[in-house]
Amino acid sequence: MTVKLDTEGVRCIGIFEQLTGAGARDCVVDNEMNKVILVVKKGDMGLAIGKGGSNINKVKQTLRRDVEVIEHSPDTKEFIQNLFRPVIVKSVELQTKDNRSLAYVEVAGKDKGIAIGKGGEKIKKVKLMLKRSQNIDDVILK
Repeated sequence: MTVKLDTEGVRCIGIFEQLTGAGARDCVVDNEMNKVILVVKKGDMGLAIGKGGSNINKVKQTLRRDVEVIEHSPDTKEFIQNLFRPVIVKSVELQTKDNRSLAYVEVAGKDKGIAIGKGGEKIKKVKLMLKRSQNIDDVILK
C-alpha cells in the first residue's frame, strides 16, 4: 500500500533525513498535539536517535515540535510491536471479518493503560499508522 504525504509531511521528512542521515518511510503531522510521527526504515533507528539523542533533539529544535520515531518492519506483527513500544506485546492476531482487517493485540494487564495512552492518544496513533501503511481497519486490545 502506498502512503500519501501532504506538503508538511514531505518537508518534515526532508529535514529529518538531512539532520539524521536516517531514511524515513512515512510522516504524520499532528497539529493538534504539535507532534510529528516519523516511520524510519528498518535498521535506521539508532541513526535517527543519534548518540545520546543528539540527532532527534536537532530535529525537534528545527521543527519546533515533539517528534516520535517508529521503526518500520515489512512484517505486520513486528510493526505493530514497534508501534506499541515500550509496552511489550504478548501476541498479535490478524483477522478479516465482514471485509474489515482487524488486529487483535494482547498486552499484559498492567500495561493496558500505557497501550491505550492518556485520553486514548496512543491507541489512536496505532490505528492511524496501521490504516495508512498496512490497510488494517481496527485494533482491538486483549
